[in-house]
Amino acid sequence: MTRIPEDDRNMIERAIYLPMVITVLNRDLKVIESSPFKLKRPYLGLIEHALKSVQEDLVEVRRYLRKGNIKVSKLTSDESFTMYCFLYKGYEEHHNYFNPRLRNKTEEILCHYLFQKGTKTEKI
Repeated sequence: MTRIPEDDRNMIERAIYLPMVITVLNRDLKVIESSPFKLKRPYLGLIEHALKSVQEDLVEVRRYLRKGNIKVSKLTSDESFTMYCFLYKGYEEHHNYFNPRLRNKTEEILCHYLFQKGTKTEKI
């Protein structure tokens, strides 16, 4: 049973997923820059805009975690699971995440930033 309230747990998970989204966007940016697209600028603009939004949100998440005395660190990873350590107000909890779930949730968040971020109606 976790001692972490749902709001804080959501911020912790954002601290896990947003760096993954940044990694994906940076890799995609490099691929597009070196690809033979005829018109690269629209794709680069879309990715750069999404990247900027993700980075701004990650700064906000890190500020929230620092203020709440919450730390998140990756402990171990294998082909099936990745274990994270959450230090929450003096308590330490270890949580395993199924790697396909991490990938799918990262993809869902990536789609949010690429296609729906402009509306500002929903928050991840």
